[in-house]
Amino acid sequence: MLTFKNRTALVTGAGRGIGRAIAETLARQGVTVICVSKSAESCGATAAAITAAGGRAKALAVDVADGAAIAKASEELLKEFPVIDILINNAGITRDGLLFRMSEADWNDVLTTNLTSCFHWTKLIARPMTRARWGRIVNIASVSGVMGNAGQANYSAAKAGMIGLTKTLAREFASRSITVNAVAPGFIKTDMTAGFSGDAEIAGKILETVPLKRFGESSEVAAMTAFLCSEEAGYITGQVFNVDGGMAM
Repeated sequence: MLTFKNRTALVTGAGRGIGRAIAETLARQGVTVICVSKSAESCGATAAAITAAGGRAKALAVDVADGAAIAKASEELLKEFPVIDILINNAGITRDGLLFRMSEADWNDVLTTNLTSCFHWTKLIARPMTRARWGRIVNIASVSGVMGNAGQANYSAAKAGMIGLTKTLAREFASRSITVNAVAPGFIKTDMTAGFSGDAEIAGKILETVPLKRFGESSEVAAMTAFLCSEEAGYITGQVFNVDGGMAM
């Protein structure tokens, strides 16, 4: 067991995949988890599963592409939870396509959802952390933001932006004992990757680029994230941890 001291976490994109795995992993460590997703049904299902397993959770439906909605939700949350100790910026979408075929809307939608949402959540949730002089922020980036990936100019740019934001905020918040790190997953088995992980030919070509020769599990990303949120990770900040089977060595 990692060490957590009556902590509360907010996880965006908690309705499925990596976000749900992170929420459930933190809850098993005794953390109270606020499960955020655009869909009330999906975040509600995650919160219900945590509660059924004996944990503490709250579901909150918020469109993270809407800065005003984030501001309203944060204001209400901070009335109930004076300090949210842990923030996991995980929510993300893809709108893949080669640059010459990519619409401005597809570019903007991905940047707004994946990157700008981190700006809004962090600016609002981190302020009480600074007064408490303790906090953990983990941004779920991607190996695409580290290496680039053809057909993902918008997604790669957003995830690379998250890494730059992580390193900058680590410097800004260090004096208040708030750590800020990024986790960069590779090819993880989720709903988002189901289209090609289930196709033997496509999967085979992808796995040629992965030294460990398999797709990762959401639980493996969640385990790294939970460690970075724990007391044990107090001297780690401004770092990017690839959970990618060795792709970005």
